[in-house]
Amino acid sequence: MKQILTLLLTATLVSPAISQSKEKKPDFAKRLSGVEKELNQVLADQKVAGYSVAIVYKDQIIYSKGFGYRDLENKKQVTPNTLFAIGSSSKAFTAAILGQLEKEGKLKLDDLATTHLPQLTFKYDYMNTGITIRDMMCHRTGLSRFDYSWYLFNTPNRDSLIQRVKYMEPNVKLREKWQYNNWMFLAQGMIAEKITEKSWETNIQERFFAPLKMTHSNTDIKTTEKDADASLPYTVDQKSAIKKVDYYNINGMGPAGSINSCANDMGNWVSTWIMGGKFNGTEIIPSSYLKSATSSQMVVRGGQPTDHADIQFTNYGLGWFLESYRGHFLVEHGGNIDGFSANVAFYPSDSIGIVVLTNQNGSEVPEIVRNLISDKLFALPSIPWNADAKKQRDEMMKAMKTVEKAADSLQIKNTHPSHPLADYAGLYGNPAFSEFTINFKNDTLFTFIAGEKAWLKHYHYDIFEFKSVDPKDDAEGTDESHFLINFGTASSGKIETASLDLGEPDKETVFSRKPIKVSLSGNDLDKYVGEYDLEGQSIKIYLKETTLMVLVPGQPDYETVSVGNDTFDLAVAKGYSVKFTVENGKSVAVTFIQPNGKFTAKRK
Repeated sequence: MKQILTLLLTATLVSPAISQSKEKKPDFAKRLSGVEKELNQVLADQKVAGYSVAIVYKDQIIYSKGFGYRDLENKKQVTPNTLFAIGSSSKAFTAAILGQLEKEGKLKLDDLATTHLPQLTFKYDYMNTGITIRDMMCHRTGLSRFDYSWYLFNTPNRDSLIQRVKYMEPNVKLREKWQYNNWMFLAQGMIAEKITEKSWETNIQERFFAPLKMTHSNTDIKTTEKDADASLPYTVDQKSAIKKVDYYNINGMGPAGSINSCANDMGNWVSTWIMGGKFNGTEIIPSSYLKSATSSQMVVRGGQPTDHADIQFTNYGLGWFLESYRGHFLVEHGGNIDGFSANVAFYPSDSIGIVVLTNQNGSEVPEIVRNLISDKLFALPSIPWNADAKKQRDEMMKAMKTVEKAADSLQIKNTHPSHPLADYAGLYGNPAFSEFTINFKNDTLFTFIAGEKAWLKHYHYDIFEFKSVDPKDDAEGTDESHFLINFGTASSGKIETASLDLGEPDKETVFSRKPIKVSLSGNDLDKYVGEYDLEGQSIKIYLKETTLMVLVPGQPDYETVSVGNDTFDLAVAKGYSVKFTVENGKSVAVTFIQPNGKFTAKRK
């Protein structure tokens, strides 16, 4: 059945192109008459600062224009060459590199992923010996998103990032369910780097930007920031006001979504796909790969149509979503990153492509504009995409206020933390994510996460709320979200974990606490050295270079780690620590703190 379906889709892609070569070019100018009035209405209704559009027919950009502002405050207008971050619309580029490498005989898409990238290791053997490159390209590895791992704990080091994958727990079986996963596109970019011995960025430049004359495109947000025709990033706040936000540097996760481009450049990219992989007569994307990439590899959304009877399936190819739009076969991919949203689409059977790039965070504008233009190009009865979206947004804003009130009602007033605030300080880590530090200063808990300083406001019991901090004066920011952190205790009574809702299916992400290490010199440690009596048993505390050691008869020597306040954790025994009682500059007793109780030994 799958082979038959593939053949049918292939036929759909190829056959119309033969007949279209004899067809007269549609009168698109007539069909698009009045479209700009509607596009400007989208600008107003959706509270978007600006966006750009390019429409492609075969190998020609037949329309491109900017709407609104790339810099709202200074009223700088969007042009067809204005740079926007395109987010996950970058994925088709990354996957296409591997398509090229397959034609070059350097890999096969059905090769095991770990064969080409040894540093990629999954949690279970069946994944290491089962997951292919193709599986990664169509989001069917069994892993959920784990996006907060790279978004909150960013790094330019791809090797460091990919090491986290081996700690990620799959939530479904291999090929059981389509689940979007940016990490697998990082892996694809790294496979390309290993085979070509060139960075992903260089591969994108040499294999696509240069031959497709995408002269204004780049893969580095810092380059975009310096560009004279680059858009600023914006969002819409809870009061429906347009608000500027900071650029987000995707860093090492670049292969999943760090391309910055403009409508005109992306028009060249789309026309290449429409023309069977060729640009100006030269093959850029292998035709065999193009057919696979635009053929269904995994079901995204099954079932019958919902709101519109003529908009049916959603499947996934290789770096592309595949849909049925009102009787037309649609290939598309959206993209979202802080302050920007995009949609890159084409209709292979109709030789039409549409690019929409916006400077609004998490925006529906790209899909609204794409659908509005599609209806006109295909001379279809119009659907009020903009009005419907505005109505849904207004309803959502009302619902959010209701949810906020409900969240506030869940807060249990007049409760207190179970420990002094200083006890919550420490280093918290999860190997599938990373580490973050909570510091205690001026009677307040502070942390630095996702490039932003925050303080922890007590919510109830051992649950705290992250609150933004203005880096200039440490004043409370205007963050209206409820991002909570839940601290857990060990049987010893010590704070042991911190749990956050980071999008893992059906569970919170748990970070284990490691007390912040305190560096002490040999002279600082001398006061603890000696022999102590514990109910007739002699316990020896001694120095091994600059490390304090504990020797209990009949047990191995324990190395300790200083965590301050005359307290040391046993390095290899979680939950075990020793605390010294110091008088007149010298310890007089040591208390062993362990899950089954506390035991004090006095100095001999």
